[in-house]
Amino acid sequence: MNTKKDLLFIMNNLQSGGAEKSLVSLLQIIDYQQYNVDLLLFKKEGIFLNKLPKEVTVLEAPIAFSYFDMSITSAILQCIKRGKLITLINRILAVFVLKTEKNPAVREQKLWRFLSPCLDSIPKEYDVAIGYLEKTPNYFCIDKTNGAKKLLWIHTNYSNMAMETKYDNDYFQKAHCVVTIATDCAADLKLRFPQFSEKIKVMQNIISPTVIKKLAENKILEAISFNNSIVSVGRLSHEKGADLAIEACKILQQNIVDFQWIFIGDGNQREHLEAKVIEYQLQNHVCFFGEKDNPYAYVLNATIFAQTSRFEGKSIAVDEAKILQKPILATNFSTVITQINHLHNGYIVDMNPEAIANGIQILLSDVSMQERFKHNLSQEMLGTESEMTQFYQLIH
Repeated sequence: MNTKKDLLFIMNNLQSGGAEKSLVSLLQIIDYQQYNVDLLLFKKEGIFLNKLPKEVTVLEAPIAFSYFDMSITSAILQCIKRGKLITLINRILAVFVLKTEKNPAVREQKLWRFLSPCLDSIPKEYDVAIGYLEKTPNYFCIDKTNGAKKLLWIHTNYSNMAMETKYDNDYFQKAHCVVTIATDCAADLKLRFPQFSEKIKVMQNIISPTVIKKLAENKILEAISFNNSIVSVGRLSHEKGADLAIEACKILQQNIVDFQWIFIGDGNQREHLEAKVIEYQLQNHVCFFGEKDNPYAYVLNATIFAQTSRFEGKSIAVDEAKILQKPILATNFSTVITQINHLHNGYIVDMNPEAIANGIQILLSDVSMQERFKHNLSQEMLGTESEMTQFYQLIH
């Protein structure tokens, strides 16, 4: 008799990002003798796709998502060609939201009203369905799956996204529990949704020091000097603050500091940032290496790891840099103090280019500070594989 539980995870895609990396890490160590795992990706793409264990069944992505991801002209033509009348109507109605809502998070919340009627429910019955990211994956989990139990994940500080709570009220009401990744994030959720305080749980992202240290031994293909190098890993987006880093680079160059800043990741700001590098004549100091499914060798070889975010839930990239015992410079985003103790295992600066540049200059020049950070990091217990116990408790 098969006593395995059937689990369904729902995610946008497996492009580079903390939530995506966390999901893949979880799927790499889940007990497949106890669970059958299906994964629904709205787009079957991303650098982590080839990291999925063979035991995971990736479902076909609903075609309706593609109509909302293309131009309105193309969407109309495709819907007419395929006889998708309901999708056609909703895609046209969605144009108003796409053109008028400036906040990307709220825009995605509002779009669900038009996207939802175009999507079929998943007929298979699951013991547990898991929306693994705020907004669309969570909404799909509640509205379109047959799960005896439904778990929703919030991977960031809810207030920082400036989302509208009214869109999530009904979904949180229907969920078995709402999981977030840090105590600060949970406190913020409880403040915004006090009626659901008992449902809000904390489970840290899964990070394996053994795996990270092994991957860090891989060879770097690019011919580049890591002398006085700074590495940042993450999306090139507003919330990650890469624009602050580029402005800091301009100041460092004016101060005649010898440095090389390497950005690992991609995003909607890349073209703008590359233009700024040319405008400021920083080509000899700044490199964009794009997405890497294994960024750890770059971090290991760097002099400093920099996290210049405007906000984070709990930064996986910072925890990974700590595992590799890198001197870390981080901006003072709200949750940074849960990961960095200023002047003990890292250096926290104000969230502006001048403070970032000054901190980098101090840290590059003070080798004894670098060594102190490395030593203190070597004493920390940083793995979170034990969080799987919390996961099993949540789904049972």
